[in-house]
Amino acid sequence: MLNLTLFGLLGVIWGSSFLLIKIGVRELDAFSLVAGRMSIAALAFGVLLVATRQVMARKAADLLKLMVVGVLNSALPFVLIAWSEQWLDSSLAGVLNATTPLFSLIIAHFALTDDRITANKLFGLIVGFFGVIVLALRSADPTHDNPLIAQLAVLGAGLCYASAAVFVRRYLRGVKPLIVAGSSSIFGALTIVPITLLVVDPLPNLSALSADVTLSVLVLGIVNTFLAYLIFYHILGVWGASRATMVTYIIPPISLFIGVVFGNERLDALLLLGAALIISGVLFANRAQIQAAFSPRREADAPVGD
Repeated sequence: MLNLTLFGLLGVIWGSSFLLIKIGVRELDAFSLVAGRMSIAALAFGVLLVATRQVMARKAADLLKLMVVGVLNSALPFVLIAWSEQWLDSSLAGVLNATTPLFSLIIAHFALTDDRITANKLFGLIVGFFGVIVLALRSADPTHDNPLIAQLAVLGAGLCYASAAVFVRRYLRGVKPLIVAGSSSIFGALTIVPITLLVVDPLPNLSALSADVTLSVLVLGIVNTFLAYLIFYHILGVWGASRATMVTYIIPPISLFIGVVFGNERLDALLLLGAALIISGVLFANRAQIQAAFSPRREADAPVGD
């Protein structure tokens, strides 16, 4: 029961990220918001790794690989999403981000030898991306403030997440998940903070930020990044990869609900239809994984954890 509760909590935490980002960009540019979020998470992970005497890597080549993950899994997609939400509804951003598993299928087909596209996956891809087209059609309505370029930025973030996931599977399979999560935050911060100092002028006056914006950055760093990863990797160790990664499927409806109810964002038929198509496509494309997650031997073959 505890792990099921943590699973639901994780979905709420990650689903709320999009509204928190929307609040943050009211007064902060994308780079400053992400720099703050990543710095907080990196500091927390740094303390944890030192306290648990975990070494990120001993070889320069391994450090370089972890740096790639930091850029692809944190710095770049965080900036793209934050930049997009200067104009985009958080609910729409959350739904579009659900295309990450679809991008993963395509990239894995070409990058991995054990994860090819099947007929079921292809059908899921078609359905999911048709949902993206439906959402893009909302931009044709002049009453909608969700420009296509901002939607493409979120899709770009999904592509980054997918690339990072496949990169980890190919090059970092033997690395502990906590090391990957911690290094992703640390290297992400080491990348985005210098860039922020170079491109943002003037830098934001932190003392002038409203309480809502300050709180959103703190929550994004401590809860939605650091704590969320700890919960995820706990579930990963207990349930195994197949069931733990199913949290991906509950994030879109949660982000949609939070954006509409708490962010007063517009809900219409095209948004619901597009969301339904994307989620259906992801579920259909990953049907084998879902079936494996509930098979009696799901934990016997590949428990993952520290």
